[in-house]
Amino acid sequence: MHILILGGTTEARALAGLLHGEVRVTSSLAGRVANPRLPEGEVRIGGFGGVDGLVEWIGGHAVDAVIDATHPFAERISFNAARAAATAHVPLLALRRPGWVPEEGDRWVSVPSLEAAAEALDALGERVFLTTGRMGLAAFADRPEWFLVRSVDAPDGPVPARAEILLDRGPFTLGGEREILARHRIDVLVTKDSGGAATAPKLTAAREAGIPVVVVRRPPVPEGVPVAATPEEAAARVLRG
Repeated sequence: MHILILGGTTEARALAGLLHGEVRVTSSLAGRVANPRLPEGEVRIGGFGGVDGLVEWIGGHAVDAVIDATHPFAERISFNAARAAATAHVPLLALRRPGWVPEEGDRWVSVPSLEAAAEALDALGERVFLTTGRMGLAAFADRPEWFLVRSVDAPDGPVPARAEILLDRGPFTLGGEREILARHRIDVLVTKDSGGAATAPKLTAAREAGIPVVVVRRPPVPEGVPVAATPEEAAARVLRG
């Protein structure tokens, strides 16, 4: 059995580790991070060239099933995967970590997009901790606020005029996030609802400091695609056939 994992996430690496040695596993990484953490098994890096390219790759490499374990906000590849799997007549499973849930004391503002997040800043603060990654920073490029932009790699597109870039990779600690908020006098946090524990400490730090958090809602999984919440659940489904 040959499983294609559309990966790049912590969960994708864990899933590859669970399946490696049981079945043939190929993990596909988009190549947007300069030095990605590589999973066990075979690895390919780069796009497929859209739906047709993915269909061709599935057929040319005798793939028996596809697992979409991409980032919850990788909407385009998720919908391409759904169309390609249907065209190639192979099963598709989405692996999605559960989203974050607000707790007592949280001051969350839920928005549907990065553009809406930028607009929400009008009434929230002047010093922004922007943790949405380097993609999509153009939505904030014309904003007057000061931004601390955290990303794994340096941005290569438009960024806010008043910005400091912090290159760092999770997991992050609660102590570290507290220190960042205090040192930079942050009064509003902007994040995507990525879920998971690796980047969640910033939410706790913001709650403790009474700082509002603008949370960009994640896009839905394509209709009809089954979802597993953990790598263990996904591996069990695959191995059961």
